[in-house]
Amino acid sequence: MRGAGRWWRGKSTPAKVETYTRWSFHALAVAEVAAIGLVPFGSVPRSVAVQLFLLVCGHAAVCAVTASRALDWKRGSREQPVRWVVALAATTPAAAVIAAGAVTHGPDPDHVAATLYVGIVSCGTGFLALGLRSTRHMFGGVLAGSFGAGAVAFSQGFSWLASVISVGVVVLVAGFLAFTCVFSMWLLDAVYELAEARDTRARLAVAEERLRFGRDLHDVIGRNLAVIALKSELAVQLNQRGRPEAVEQMIEVQRLARESQREVREVVRGYREADLGAELAGARGVLTAAGIDCTVTGSAAGLPSPVQSTLGWVVREAATNVLRHGDARRCAVLIRVEEGLVVLSVENDGVPQDTGARPSGGSGLAGLGERLAEVGGTLRAGPSGDGLFRLAVEVPLPSDAEPARSLSEVTP
Repeated sequence: MRGAGRWWRGKSTPAKVETYTRWSFHALAVAEVAAIGLVPFGSVPRSVAVQLFLLVCGHAAVCAVTASRALDWKRGSREQPVRWVVALAATTPAAAVIAAGAVTHGPDPDHVAATLYVGIVSCGTGFLALGLRSTRHMFGGVLAGSFGAGAVAFSQGFSWLASVISVGVVVLVAGFLAFTCVFSMWLLDAVYELAEARDTRARLAVAEERLRFGRDLHDVIGRNLAVIALKSELAVQLNQRGRPEAVEQMIEVQRLARESQREVREVVRGYREADLGAELAGARGVLTAAGIDCTVTGSAAGLPSPVQSTLGWVVREAATNVLRHGDARRCAVLIRVEEGLVVLSVENDGVPQDTGARPSGGSGLAGLGERLAEVGGTLRAGPSGDGLFRLAVEVPLPSDAEPARSLSEVTP
């Protein structure tokens, strides 16, 4: 069971929904066997009942395979299962007529024959709708199959009333099956689209941050570089003419270069620094919006600015990994101070498949390792058992820093 649990937890949410949908279709096929295949027992001779049961089992197997192939086709992993659709369209009326015709003895053969006939046609028509291209074609196929079932029933000796009733029953049962299958497919497509939208949102956030940083750099050094280029050209011309003002122009170029260097460092420093309180609130908001129950215990109050900046980047990277790489439903962030250390842990129940979440791999955590090294911190990341993934960071407090008194509180 542990292996099955790890197999299930290792799937993404869309993959889980697809697996559930596929096995729901198989369960409907099993329901056909249970609801129809067992009817003949006790009503007809045992040998005939066994043969009818095997006939229904064979028809249910064709229905299950057709549904599974149709699901793959709808998801774009294989071509339309035309052969299986044709096979199901051919076997359904044949199996229904054979089953109804085989019931000639027993206390109530007409009732058993009608149940077998209507049940097989209803299930076959409902599953057959999955292999059609559009919703209109699906429900058109249900109506065509229903009226066809009534016509065949009347030709096989059913009364006109029984034939009309069979049409109504097939419309209801096959229509319900078709609606269930169509809704399940729509739900599966919606889940995949939501997952793709979440990935796109994460990529857009990264792209917007890169654009913002590029704009900041352009605004800061673009003008200075243009002035440096002009003054350098002027200094060259003055030097060629033997004018002493060339030295003054080069001094100005040096000043502008140093000023540009200082401004670039300020931009980069502002980009690299992160406010821990803002990052905690932002991470909780983003994870909650993604349907992940996020709790934050502890506060950033009282921590030195360098420590807050480093831990802010840890929270940002951890939240990104939870969104992009795992399939978490819960995430817990804990901040505490113990023996001169600030300990930050981020734990979630979505063990990533391929996150690069080891300190030696993945550019995100590699960058965190570099930032933590600057303040003497350490990083540990990996599965912590019971399907949990844990990222833990320890950062030493400066000797002159006052310990935060509110770290045991839960941030609002």
